[in-house]
Amino acid sequence: MPEPNTPLSERPWEDVDHMVGVDEALARVLASVAPLAPTETSILDADGLVLAEDVIADVDIPPFRNSAMDGYAVRYSETAGASIERPINLTLVGSLAAGSSDQLVVEPQTAVRVMTGAVMPEGADAVVRFEETDETGYGPTRNEREPRTMIGIHRPAKLMDNVRPAGEDVRCGSMVLPAGTLIRPPEIGLLAALNRSTVRVHRRPKVAILSTGDEIVDLGPPLRLGQIRNSNSYTLAAMAKRYGAEPVIFGIARDTISELQHKLSEAQAADLIVTSGGVSLGDYDMVKDVLRAEGTIDIWQVRMKPGKPLAFGQVGGTPLLGLPGNPVAAAVSFEQFARPAIKRMLGRIDLHAPTIEATLTERIDNRGHRRHYVRAIVRRAADGTFQVSVAGDQGAGVLTSLARANGLLVLPEQLEAAEPGMHFPVQMIDWYTTAKA
Repeated sequence: MPEPNTPLSERPWEDVDHMVGVDEALARVLASVAPLAPTETSILDADGLVLAEDVIADVDIPPFRNSAMDGYAVRYSETAGASIERPINLTLVGSLAAGSSDQLVVEPQTAVRVMTGAVMPEGADAVVRFEETDETGYGPTRNEREPRTMIGIHRPAKLMDNVRPAGEDVRCGSMVLPAGTLIRPPEIGLLAALNRSTVRVHRRPKVAILSTGDEIVDLGPPLRLGQIRNSNSYTLAAMAKRYGAEPVIFGIARDTISELQHKLSEAQAADLIVTSGGVSLGDYDMVKDVLRAEGTIDIWQVRMKPGKPLAFGQVGGTPLLGLPGNPVAAAVSFEQFARPAIKRMLGRIDLHAPTIEATLTERIDNRGHRRHYVRAIVRRAADGTFQVSVAGDQGAGVLTSLARANGLLVLPEQLEAAEPGMHFPVQMIDWYTTAKA
């Protein structure tokens, strides 16, 4: 084992000049994936997906002129000069509730009582709210011996006051949602308003998750000496699901060529295969060897920390991303490479985590000339700016510090030490914790 002060040139496995940069590695990954073929799905199942068609309105929304308030439909010109002291009295000729198909007419010197959403009667061009009439304190809640025949207007109306014209929101024939739109609850509401029960979208990619190694044990049986629990499959599957994919856990491939070949053959039905472990320089790190034999592969030493070992290629035409076996290295690598690939398959353009700038509160050593993704805690200061501190032990196998973190502080390759007061980008994993003291 070389001494810590051994020059990089004498440690070829640490020769950063021959490693692939993070941005170049990501470009190679993204060049191999594209939005998936469109499919028809129900509008509720389309939440978080991307439209693969233009949505053109074939109706007006709203489809008819209606009242925006509970009140009285009037001719606005007849309310000029109205006040509490000198109300304008109009004759009531009927009442309209939302959903009523009755066709009433407001003639000169008359009014129609209307509820919010009711069709505006012909002849009316404004609605006076109940609060602006003498119905206040003397309305339908009071027992009246005789039905009301008159209403006193206490405030002059303006043309189209409290009236929603037909097509106020959407005009028939207009482009409502262009292809490429991310569908959220508001978009689903618009589709429903247009009487669309289904819509064409780019489907969710299926991501096959596969752990490798004789030492890995799945959930259930007790561990024996030398064994570790299969946390990677569950961490990576949860990340894939969070970013919009459908994860399929393929279990554990033992350190034999035949078993790894069999597992990868099964996983080829997916849109993306993500493995963890088996891409380093050890005697049993054979993912890269199988990939070379079964498909096309790039083996990289990526200039990043954690997550230096990385493999990417194709097996049977399916893209495969080989991540390191250390839990945090696998998760950070997934964030940098698998997340953007999944997002592109979904047709998204926001491929990366939201990134903010924050002020560092402590010193961080950054030797090694690799881009350093530090598990960090971001808090909002009293002045509204963001402050960032280290979330705990930064070892590649320390998953608890990733669980504490709400962001990944990004330190550039050329910086040997980050000092308090310096500003750096932080990729936000979660936002809700930024308000904590």
